[in-house]
Amino acid sequence: MKTFHHGLTASCALLIAASAVASARGEDSLARYFEYSPNLTESMQQDEVEPVPTEILGQDSVAAEFCEKCCYACGSCNESCGNTNCCGTGGVSGCGCYDSCGCALPELVLGCFCPTPCGFDDWISPMTNPVYFEDPRTLTELRGIFIQHKVPQAAGGGDIQLYAVQIRAALTDRLSLIATKDGYAVSSNPLIRDGWADVSLGLKYNLIRDYETESLLTTGFAYEMPVGSPRTLQGNGDGEFHLFVTGGTELCCDWHYLSAFGLRLPADDEAETTSLYWSNHVDYHLGHGFYALAEFNWYHWLESGNGGIPGVSGGDLFNFGSTGVAGNDIVTGAFGVKYKPNRLTEIGLAWENPLTERRDVLENRLTADLILRY
Repeated sequence: MKTFHHGLTASCALLIAASAVASARGEDSLARYFEYSPNLTESMQQDEVEPVPTEILGQDSVAAEFCEKCCYACGSCNESCGNTNCCGTGGVSGCGCYDSCGCALPELVLGCFCPTPCGFDDWISPMTNPVYFEDPRTLTELRGIFIQHKVPQAAGGGDIQLYAVQIRAALTDRLSLIATKDGYAVSSNPLIRDGWADVSLGLKYNLIRDYETESLLTTGFAYEMPVGSPRTLQGNGDGEFHLFVTGGTELCCDWHYLSAFGLRLPADDEAETTSLYWSNHVDYHLGHGFYALAEFNWYHWLESGNGGIPGVSGGDLFNFGSTGVAGNDIVTGAFGVKYKPNRLTEIGLAWENPLTERRDVLENRLTADLILRY
């Protein structure tokens, strides 16, 4: 199997070199180049690797296309759960997914981002605490979110529907751009009216990536810009910083655990409150792309603001900047299901309730998401 890995890595490297040669000579195709590459042909025959396609769509994308094929070959290792002989001691990276492929030609100046790297393809993203509970993987995706949120009578009652789209884009195989808060809220609550949410933008970086144990550790930050509608109790203060660390591991062949810890730090601590959270996710793969999941979130407020609604903080979607919230704790629990028909698509549904007597602005919540990855 090591020969197979080395063969793929060598093929990727040779293809990139061939692309450069063809570009310099003005060739329209690399087919003629491969006809005079006996070492590559012999390597492919020995390792039983599918031959490189001779139909080239464009010289600029040749290396990226073939590297993507390498990554898919490596990604098949995930299907042999627990078989250490599949990926060898080097894990999936030995195939060249990250070391030789990953994002060889990012072309960021043209607005092109890296595709979602292979590996950890049997994981699913968390559902609750959607703005702050970040997936530790490097992803390029659009995540559409719908939230049906019921407000307790103590906070005015009524319902809030939130429609939002999150964006994540891999800049390298470890660094990602994240835009995790935006959207439009429709509300029947007397305190929160219809309007736009604030917008956040940040980065996350993968610190640890272990394929043998299927473990990840990622850190990052985001800044929430106060550009939302004041009538929706958004746009207050000078913005909010979000600092976080998130990680995950495979507990067994079909079990996965994700956990995130973060700090919400306002630029103006009089207009907004300071808080931290700890979010946890456990899922079990039922088979055929279906997952059962359970999640728990703990929110703790460190400092109160000087305004807002006394004793009511706003939970994970709002920051009222209220007085009398320092020291408050709220724990929520959720259960749900996800369907993952392929490595690039997820559809999820989760029901969430407070587990503590204190509810703040959450009576219950239904969250649905659709993830489309590139």
